Amino acid sequence: MGKLTKNRKLALEKLDKDKLYTLKEAAQLVKEISNAKFDASLDLDVRLGVDPRKANQMVRGVITLPHGTGKEKTVLALCTPDKEEEAKAAGADYVGLDDYIDKIEKGWTDVDVIITMPPVMAKLGKLGRVLGPRGLMPNPKSGTVTMEVGKAVEEVKKGKIDFKVDKYGIIHTSVGKVSFGEPQIVENVKEFVQNIIKLKPAAAKGTYIRSLYLSSTMSPGIRLDPKAIEEKK
Repeated sequence: MGKLTKNRKLALEKLDKDKLYTLKEAAQLVKEISNAKFDASLDLDVRLGVDPRKANQMVRGVITLPHGTGKEKTVLALCTPDKEEEAKAAGADYVGLDDYIDKIEKGWTDVDVIITMPPVMAKLGKLGRVLGPRGLMPNPKSGTVTMEVGKAVEEVKKGKIDFKVDKYGIIHTSVGKVSFGEPQIVENVKEFVQNIIKLKPAAAKGTYIRSLYLSSTMSPGIRLDPKAIEEKK
């Protein structure tokens, strides 16, 4: 095991591993124990009492956080010529169709999100081997296959994210940056968790939210009290 750095030791000293923190406490503490020299991302890990192997217990969705994620996403709009101006006006970084499909076939994937239209999806079938492993394949369930290309681009630029429970029953997501104020962190986390609660599968039995951890890119995880997400203060 590697030697603990001075900053890591200080962070661990401030953290009580046996305590369940309120969201407000955690929002304050995560800023105190984050010692990265860059504006680190804030990550939320939610362990759910579901069996993702069963279709009726899959939890996935999309959400636009109140204050975004703090990360500027690069968007490619694969659309027909009549939709190009709409996509550009909405802020798409790359707009086109066949030329970009050719680039992707050759391995180009320098984007965070790809948005396309239902009539174009047939052309994207051959890109599955490139886009699939990178999580870039457009999907109607995540709102990235739509005729409202401009609206979809705007939502992504504002901080819309899609999430899905992994095979271990955990949802990992980014909920902001360390530079966010405490109220922003609280509101983003609360919005995300309450959205997860609304998506509880009818087939899920027992405790639904098993654990919640808030951390920054370089910090240890802070365990949240799920009940405190409903706090009004």
